[in-house]
Amino acid sequence: MHTGGTTQEGNLLGISRESHTNLPYLPSSSIRGRIRASEGDTTKRNRLFGTTLEESSTLEQGDIWIGDGSLLWLPVPSLSHGIVWISSPMLLRRWGRFQESLPEIPEAYSTNLDTDKPIYLKDAIIKPNHLRDWSDWEHFMPEHTQTQMIERVLILPDQHCSTLIQMSLWRQVKIKLDQHKSVDGGFRYEEAIRPDTLMYFPWGLTAKANGTAEQSNSDFKQLIHSHELLQIGGQESLGRGFVKQWLDS
Repeated sequence: MHTGGTTQEGNLLGISRESHTNLPYLPSSSIRGRIRASEGDTTKRNRLFGTTLEESSTLEQGDIWIGDGSLLWLPVPSLSHGIVWISSPMLLRRWGRFQESLPEIPEAYSTNLDTDKPIYLKDAIIKPNHLRDWSDWEHFMPEHTQTQMIERVLILPDQHCSTLIQMSLWRQVKIKLDQHKSVDGGFRYEEAIRPDTLMYFPWGLTAKANGTAEQSNSDFKQLIHSHELLQIGGQESLGRGFVKQWLDS
């Protein structure tokens, strides 16, 4: 998934990143705009998400607010286990803000893998003397058919997890060819959030929803259920940005 960043360094076309962590994220405006476009009923769309200048001479706030999309679990290649999904205590604490009850946040190097053997990641080796057994890891995994593929998890320290995430982003080299199949100009790298990454975004009702809260809450949930597959960000023609969304119970 490629959601364009605000800056471009050299020949690298980057993606949106949080200013304080430098981690990839999904801007709430991108999520909101895409979900808003899925609602075909103009009256309902304006009530949920507000009006635009193309539709009205005055801008009005909608009943629904949507927050930024944050990382929860990101897959990285492993020479010993194929694929391992990584996270960090900070990312799990973020997720815990929206959960009524969660077990204690695990320490770094907690895993559901065999702690007697090293874990060989693409860019790191975790030795057995660092590993800790983690038995209640499923409490930190949203219950859905889409998360059943996540069977191997590892918690890394915040700084190491951030570094490994940066190194594990999908980067593709692109060039432009002229009519004679010769390179026209230079080349560039494009970043993207890799497939099978698990992210989440919070949502709720605004103060404007006084008197219409129950109806708007029901309409928004129905909108999510009826549009589980969305395309967010750029490069749709290359298959980028197709996501499966659902409401966490």
